[in-house]
Amino acid sequence: MPLVTAAVLAYAAGLLTGFGGAVMWTGAAAMLVIWYGGARAPRDRMALSALAVAGGAVATGTRAADEACVESLLASRAFELTLALEAAPGTFIPARHDCGVVVRLSVREGSAPAGAPVRVTGEPTPGRWGVLVTNATVAAAGSPRVLPRWRAAIGRGIDARFGVHAPLVRALLIADRHDLSPTVRERFASAGLAHLLSVSGLHVGLIAAAVMLLAQVLGMGARRADAFIAGVTTLYVLVIGAPLPAVRAAAMLGVYSLSRATQRPTSAWAALAVGGGLALVDPRSVLDLGYQLSIVGMAALVAAGALNKRWPAVSGRHWRPVLVRALVVSTAATLLTAPLVAATFGTVSLVAPVSNLAAAPLMAVLQPMLFLAAILQPVAPLSQFVADACTPLLAGLDLVASHAARLPGASLTVRTDPTTTALACAAGAACVIAMVSRFPARALVAATLCMALIAWRPLVPGRSAFTEVHMLDVGQGDAIAIRTMRGRWLLVDAGREWDGGDEGRRQIVPYLARRGGALTAFVLSHPHADHVGGAASTLAALRPAWYYDPGYAGTSESYRRSLEMARTQRTQWRRVRPADSLVVDEVTVTFLAPDSAWAEALRDPNDASTVARVRVGRVAFLLTGDAEEQEERWLLAHQSSLLRADVLKVAHHGSRTSSTAEFLAAVRPRVALVSVGAGNMYRHPSPDVMRSLAAHGAVALRTDLHGTIVVRTDGERLEVEAAGERWSVKP
Repeated sequence: MPLVTAAVLAYAAGLLTGFGGAVMWTGAAAMLVIWYGGARAPRDRMALSALAVAGGAVATGTRAADEACVESLLASRAFELTLALEAAPGTFIPARHDCGVVVRLSVREGSAPAGAPVRVTGEPTPGRWGVLVTNATVAAAGSPRVLPRWRAAIGRGIDARFGVHAPLVRALLIADRHDLSPTVRERFASAGLAHLLSVSGLHVGLIAAAVMLLAQVLGMGARRADAFIAGVTTLYVLVIGAPLPAVRAAAMLGVYSLSRATQRPTSAWAALAVGGGLALVDPRSVLDLGYQLSIVGMAALVAAGALNKRWPAVSGRHWRPVLVRALVVSTAATLLTAPLVAATFGTVSLVAPVSNLAAAPLMAVLQPMLFLAAILQPVAPLSQFVADACTPLLAGLDLVASHAARLPGASLTVRTDPTTTALACAAGAACVIAMVSRFPARALVAATLCMALIAWRPLVPGRSAFTEVHMLDVGQGDAIAIRTMRGRWLLVDAGREWDGGDEGRRQIVPYLARRGGALTAFVLSHPHADHVGGAASTLAALRPAWYYDPGYAGTSESYRRSLEMARTQRTQWRRVRPADSLVVDEVTVTFLAPDSAWAEALRDPNDASTVARVRVGRVAFLLTGDAEEQEERWLLAHQSSLLRADVLKVAHHGSRTSSTAEFLAAVRPRVALVSVGAGNMYRHPSPDVMRSLAAHGAVALRTDLHGTIVVRTDGERLEVEAAGERWSVKP
């Protein structure tokens, strides 16, 4: 590794360490690699250490400035921000303050377009990465700038041209992943293709290659073609919002074009140094996952190249050596990015080397075609023609991800905590050292031991200072898992099913398994397939002691299978009755409905849903299944004193047939959780319900937008984690 590259990366590693938290381990692992491969003389190592210390000092200063900005925001009730997404009543969106701090808004009133400067009033509270403003009133203070308007226009064109594939196209082309279903993200992560969803060097490089081909067709000379390519790609990166991985790729492309114009040779190490140099401009860039994946991926390419040079078996241009070289590169990229993917998604893909080989040719054709469709948007017929031609490629890419994710043993589930991050970073560092070393045995042993510990840790139940309520993202269905401080679980509903699979097998069992602990009881809200679909698989795998059922005579096949599985596993069946309680450790579950005598005359199982009040100390959660207006009226008449709750699971996926104003006034929730599938055919949740929740002062969170949502409490305090953010809520 050239000393200049080592110097840039040492500074970036120092920044990571200085910012602290889980990224500290990434910085430490990077520093280990730099020390091993970036310097030989003691004075060089001293210089690299000094740069790392300087990076740590800059990160500490930046963090202090951010904390000062957060303190000033917390002391105010009025803010001037720039929106990242469109604001409307009931939305939960990110914005940015001039000081660089991210502010998330739970909008109660007002609307404004994405990219617009706004004036906001509301109640601020500290979050993990910035500030959350609840009960926010938004007023536009101006129009978005030119580039955000262009990006919004391209996004609208994508929605018009690509239909159901529009969220995926937005992610691939304009780096907009906000409408991308968390289910799709997890599928790509399990398949080892998560990097495709972040516009990075691969995407920019493919577009640059297409522009180069166009320049050749137009007969441009070498220098003019290089300038044309650099100009088009720079404009593209600016229009999509300048995400850090794309900026890194554009900077590398600019340096490459400059080196060609001046006839100066370049190396992969120089490209890595240019990409890492973004940290010299913006210290916070090292915290961006896309930036980290981009740098680590480039390091993997360099390390794999060094390994291929020392391996005579892969030399030559025959198809077999070429395939083996590609497999080595793909495997190296998988190993090195595994720590970052594990820390973010809780999975490590084991099929990524093969799935990336299958996805690469599809992306090579798809990305330039998407770019062409965007350019041709002013000519609607031509743009639609290219968009239609992209459809088989998009379907093929999703098919690769789906099949790869469903393979037995496709991914390894891991705990997402600092210990796992530290072990994964150590394993990645050891793999790099092994690939560039002449004597890799010790490094390989170290990497193997770290990975073995990562795989073993989910088997050991852990203890926590908090009770956790997890609303799992199971699409258009419900699944709520409650974890006690001793690591035991209660599960309310088990999601949906489909031909050949169900959410119990796909999502619930792996989710609980990687966190450890036994399932004590399963509670069914009602026998509709989107709530009981995954029950049989869950009961078979986790064998709870109890099955609580409202006892409504359901006729679905999935309900019947769940009862048969309960009998096979000797799980005791109990009927839900009002005033009955279930106590597991510090958690008390009190059933409020349904009343069997009242429910006997009902025709709709929704109105016979299990309604349960979960209490931990002074904090209460209200779980409502699919209860509709009729059952809400019964609860108001018979259980009104027990309806008050800090957290409400919104009934029937936010349908307008539930969540009446009288019911919400009785519950008075601070947080409202909506379990709903992205782009569902029922158009849930209702905008009227979302506005009503905001009007009653609740922060409304949705699984289709925020993925799995976790609420933690110690009986006094309340903490919410969603969309990568964590904040406290006053009960």
